[in-house]
Amino acid sequence: MTRQSFVYGAFILLMASLLNRLIGFVYQIAMIRLIRPEGVGLFNMVYPIYVLVLVLAAAGIPVAISKLVAEEVGRGSLRGAYRIFSIAFVCIIVSSLFFTILLIAGSPFLQRYVFPNPQVYYCFISLVPGVVIVSLCSAFRGFFQGLQQMTPTAVTQVTEQMVRVVAGLVIAYLMLPRGVEYAAMGISLGVVLGELTGFLFMLSIYFRRRPQPSGFVLYLPEPGLKVAGRIFELAVPVTLTRFVSTALLSLDAMLIPRRLQEAGLSITEATGVYGQFVGIAETLLFTPGIVTISLATALIPAVSDALAQGDLPLVRGRTEEAIRLTMLAGLPAAGVFFLLPQELCSVLFGYADAGAALGMLAIGGPFLYLQQTTTGILQGLGHAGRPLKNLVFASLFKVTGIYFLTPVPGLTIRGTALSLCAGYIIMALLNYRDLKELTALRIDLAYCLGKPLLATLGMMVVMWYARSHIFPFAGVTLAGLMGVLFLGGAAYLIILLLSGGMHSYDLHRLSSFLGWRR
Repeated sequence: MTRQSFVYGAFILLMASLLNRLIGFVYQIAMIRLIRPEGVGLFNMVYPIYVLVLVLAAAGIPVAISKLVAEEVGRGSLRGAYRIFSIAFVCIIVSSLFFTILLIAGSPFLQRYVFPNPQVYYCFISLVPGVVIVSLCSAFRGFFQGLQQMTPTAVTQVTEQMVRVVAGLVIAYLMLPRGVEYAAMGISLGVVLGELTGFLFMLSIYFRRRPQPSGFVLYLPEPGLKVAGRIFELAVPVTLTRFVSTALLSLDAMLIPRRLQEAGLSITEATGVYGQFVGIAETLLFTPGIVTISLATALIPAVSDALAQGDLPLVRGRTEEAIRLTMLAGLPAAGVFFLLPQELCSVLFGYADAGAALGMLAIGGPFLYLQQTTTGILQGLGHAGRPLKNLVFASLFKVTGIYFLTPVPGLTIRGTALSLCAGYIIMALLNYRDLKELTALRIDLAYCLGKPLLATLGMMVVMWYARSHIFPFAGVTLAGLMGVLFLGGAAYLIILLLSGGMHSYDLHRLSSFLGWRR
């Protein structure tokens, strides 16, 4: 298997993420309509806890595998890359088994003291087998990403998503007559079946397509303890960053429904409003993350490789390109969410009320996407501790805002959305400050930010006019909404091309799938 360029690798992940997001959209719409916001709220009360345990079980080892394997390959030592992977794999087996046992033993405590709704227990316990499955699969993905081979990750993610959607909806439909909590359990079982299928597929790819060392190369293996030390030197701060991030999501899942009840909502109403927030508003907001998360995943080995070669200009070039691509995708998406929140939520999901939160979240959207990209760059530079510090600082403002703004009767879930925006803005700015300090980064603001922003504002004007005069019923019909989005998208691309924000080589790279290096 040959190495892929940074942009080509990101493009492969982007295409897989686009397909996954399309499948996920259909899934989310069907799930909302099948088990209603209350069922979605139940699932999303336990899912962050599950992800939190996954973070602890994986212990940041997949990211360490990706970075260290990339470094060994950059030095021409494929045998060293395999040694790192084998030692890391043993560590992740032990860790995932330990946390699975701990999770089973602690489930009664979680049901009694942590979950805000006691109906979530069956949903939660159904997710437990996924801890070992996902942890092991993530190790193989980290290995291939370290080789700058993103195709195995992309293929297995698509397979996993398809099985998850079909199995989850079928089981939820069959379980729905027994109650919404059993339908939510069906969604959980679908998650685990999808993860199992993706893992088995990844094993097949590894044994059939893994690269073999060629020729005789003198190789003196490092002592196992030294290799383990290198792994955990990077894995620990990555784990802490992800642990804090997912712990805060778990805190949100516990805190938001309770603070909504303080505003006067019943437990059923609070669960439904929370389900609309995470199942509709946040689902739409995170959609452009298909670009930024793909970039972040591809950037870790790409930046590590450039750093191992001592090529700081290459690091800066890739960083600037990643920020530009983030703004090209993130700014217009945020503009759409800000201008058409009720229309999107009503036409796609059937719940226009969720648009109030989406409109607020759109303010912080570009900063969320920038935060995701810059975190990947900092991890690739070997400074995974910096995003952790920034996340903790930003989260203080977010959690404080959720606590005090959510119970305000005039704000409720809007106050929650404003609090999340504050966290996104603060962390993105702190990450950018760290990048400037570490790499002496100086991006062209007019090119990377100004021109995409100009095109976005022009797009919003066209969409506003189209909504008011050409498709006045855009909020009622799918055809009207698509017409507004088409005209807005065309205006965005035209303005971007005329202003020089996008060049012919961007389109050429995209259409020809050529590997490219700065």
